Amino acid sequence: MDSVHSHKIWHETELSQWDPAVQFPMLSDPGGKIGTLYGVYDEKDGVNVRGRFIIDPDGVIQAMEVLTPPVGRNVSELIRQVQAYQHHRETGEVIPSGWKPGKKTLKPGPDLTGKVWKEWDPSQARD
Repeated sequence: MDSVHSHKIWHETELSQWDPAVQFPMLSDPGGKIGTLYGVYDEKDGVNVRGRFIIDPDGVIQAMEVLTPPVGRNVSELIRQVQAYQHHRETGEVIPSGWKPGKKTLKPGPDLTGKVWKEWDPSQARD
């Protein structure tokens, strides 16, 4: 919910380094109404802190990250998480930490409970 000017600069510099097919709305929230609903509006300074919300097609928040201004968000991780949620939605498989598209996923169920470590080695996520 940055200003329109911040979004313009971010789109032209940061986002342009990523896949141009990635499309999502960027909104401005000058009065903090939306930021207040999501718990990211800093009323004292009159700005929204850095918040990222992944909302599925049903309108359900699947993930959120809130950071104070000194630390930036990781666009690569955002894209990876969106891909992971899309994969889960399509297949029902669960996505382990560090997963990347094309890498191993897990089948949820009682047999997996407490045994993820037997099925998933984090080094499998590396390129």
